[in-house]
Amino acid sequence: MSNRVKSTPKPAGFVLGRQAFARISAVEGLALTAGMQADFAELDKAQAKPATRRQQLRKRYAG
Repeated sequence: MSNRVKSTPKPAGFVLGRQAFARISAVEGLALTAGMQADFAELDKAQAKPATRRQQLRKRYAG
């Protein structure tokens, strides 16, 4: 009998930071406006949770 502990497989992938994503987007000709950068800075300063960030950004930019 073996005493091995089975590990749970983790999903593959990783999260890009904002600067890395901006560099990739720049290759495609996309960039955040000054207003968008200000919105992100405000959310960072408020230490908004991810769900709150999505809600605020969706309210401002979607539709």
